[in-house]
Amino acid sequence: MFVAGFPAGAWGTNCYLVAPAAGEECVIVDPGHEATQGVEDLIREHRLKPVAVLLTHGHIDHIASVVPVCGARGVPAWIHPEDRYMMADPARGLGRALGQQIMGSITVGEPDDVRELTDGAVLELAGLNLTVDHAPGHTKGSVTFRTPSQDDIPPVLFSGDLLFAGSVGRTDLPGGDSEAIMRSLARVCLPLDDATVVLSGHGGQTTIGRERATNPYLQQAAGALGAPAFPRRGM
Repeated sequence: MFVAGFPAGAWGTNCYLVAPAAGEECVIVDPGHEATQGVEDLIREHRLKPVAVLLTHGHIDHIASVVPVCGARGVPAWIHPEDRYMMADPARGLGRALGQQIMGSITVGEPDDVRELTDGAVLELAGLNLTVDHAPGHTKGSVTFRTPSQDDIPPVLFSGDLLFAGSVGRTDLPGGDSEAIMRSLARVCLPLDDATVVLSGHGGQTTIGRERATNPYLQQAAGALGAPAFPRRGM
């Protein structure tokens, strides 16, 4: 499997292009703020042919470029129905004060073709099989995408803002829920093989094994619900 990515825009949100190999069809995960040029550069460099955009959740730092990216290639965007409203009204997902501060210079909307994700669905796109896991907590409609293991290639989890290296997503914005994110960590992340590569919405890559051993939130998810104060990471 081929994965190319870059941190986009003011919030350094990771955008990924995923394909069976260079020169083939691909999906684009989370084209966020000012991601359009970076996406086009990677498409040209690796001769990729986008067939869909996949969104881990609806916060503006993950969806800001979805309209131009989908429009340029005539491809659909996939999002969980609980977060779809943020495509047209992202300020609602940030709260009034933060929304007014951020949204003054950003124009967004729904692309022409929007499709809704469901928990447990397997998306067969671009020659890939991607399992969708609904993972509420950061937002109500947060999801992850994971690939199966193949031969000597470890599985990959596109975790969005559910799980970071050493941390988890914030839960203090509208739709956030600290108990729900702990349940999502336990249900979605803990059953995965330690070799699973985690490509998150912010920061560098890690593995489930490393996070199982060092991440206090994932460790706590393995026990009882409840967690210490959550860091303000991601939007």
